[in-house]
Amino acid sequence: MSSVWKGPLERIDEFRWRIPKTYKQGMRADAVVVTDSQGLEVARDGEALEQLANSACLPGICQPAMAMPDIHSGYGFPIGGVGSTRLEDGVITPGGIGFDINCGVRLLRTNLELVDAAPKIKSWIDRLYRDVPSGLGTRGPIQLDASEVRRVLEHGAGWAVRSGYGTQADLECTEEGGRMEAADAAAVSARAMERGMPQLGTMGSGNHFVEIQVIEKVLAPDVAKVFELHQDQVVIMIHTGSRGLGHQVCTDYLSVMNAALKKYNIDVPDRQLACAPLGSPEGQRYFAAMACAANFAWANRQCITHWVRQATAREFGSTPESLGMTLLYDVCHNIAKIEEHSVDGRSRKLCVHRKGATRAFPPGHSDVPAAYRRVGQPVIVPGDMGRNSYVLVGTQIAMEISFGSTCHGAGRLMSRNEALSAKSPGDVRQSLAEAGVYARSASKRALAEEAPEAYKDVNDIVDITHKAGISMKVVRLRPLGVVKG
Repeated sequence: MSSVWKGPLERIDEFRWRIPKTYKQGMRADAVVVTDSQGLEVARDGEALEQLANSACLPGICQPAMAMPDIHSGYGFPIGGVGSTRLEDGVITPGGIGFDINCGVRLLRTNLELVDAAPKIKSWIDRLYRDVPSGLGTRGPIQLDASEVRRVLEHGAGWAVRSGYGTQADLECTEEGGRMEAADAAAVSARAMERGMPQLGTMGSGNHFVEIQVIEKVLAPDVAKVFELHQDQVVIMIHTGSRGLGHQVCTDYLSVMNAALKKYNIDVPDRQLACAPLGSPEGQRYFAAMACAANFAWANRQCITHWVRQATAREFGSTPESLGMTLLYDVCHNIAKIEEHSVDGRSRKLCVHRKGATRAFPPGHSDVPAAYRRVGQPVIVPGDMGRNSYVLVGTQIAMEISFGSTCHGAGRLMSRNEALSAKSPGDVRQSLAEAGVYARSASKRALAEEAPEAYKDVNDIVDITHKAGISMKVVRLRPLGVVKG
């Protein structure tokens, strides 16, 4: 039975609520959740707010520990959690990043209009289902030996592009250019590499998907023009991560971090927050391994992008170039990165953990691709299979109040087991069809687990981030067809 939060919550403004650091012994900073009154009531049910308070106990954490409006219980941090630690005396924790390292999402533009795509949605989705490997334990068409996997881990999406799975323009529109330079394959276990070798270019299971969508409404015309998005345009969203490799990296280093707690005399309120000082050998080695898993995920999404382009070109008897299949942007959700932020009036380098949260950098920021720098970083927020998704844009307010972060999706309301009990796969497929969405999945179970009712309404979540100013709406998307892992 889930618990209900009974601790203190102080209202800061209409969309921010504070758990003061006096709430429990060991809190080194306040904890703040960005949501509205209704969302707060949902967040009270379960462990998410307690996990947020626990994250504020990490050594070296900067004020405040944060959670986005899609907050729900996770491992260590709540999903939706953001925690920024100082380089000189702070820690890094796998529980603030998650098992699916660099689970992320990218959006492909096309020059197809709704009128062109609508008659082909079923055959198009069927082709994507055949041509994009998906599902638990799936093996992909790319077969690599151990030395080549090491190159993938250290070069990321760049490896994929050099291997013929994309273009330089794809790298320019990928967070970090699709590669974290700190990656060192020597920090990744043989078991993790063994799990990763057959899975490159595969989608995985759970909430991962390839979805055909249409731009239902343009909400910020000036920004949409810069993003080359317009009403009735058909786009393709891809959501997946680092597969078994990332999961194994997390598993491996949780053991390392548990030993580090004793070695460095670190006390945390939850063993799921096991951590090590950033500058320690354990912290540096984990950061290097996490960067490898992140690079693997970027390479993975890049290869899937290639399969999607090829399948779409075949479906329309054309080429990806003629169909205008260019990458808008690729953002990651589960990662820690070294970034510069203002703390107590001065600029400091921090290790920003984002777990189920998305970077949302503002206009003029040097890490925003040159093509978008005038308006800010694209933020891609998937919903569920039956409701909207969004493209947002980053803001200066996010830099000031949320360490340049915003939501990553809708956030779960039900566990997967609860969702399975609520509706049969057939019922979910039927309700999606009635909503005009054609769905294929690698397993029947996946459809029920990922039923729209299992999630919060992304429209509500995005309304909060927009009104709070941490990311602004650009376009609203509607699903037409989906391939689930």
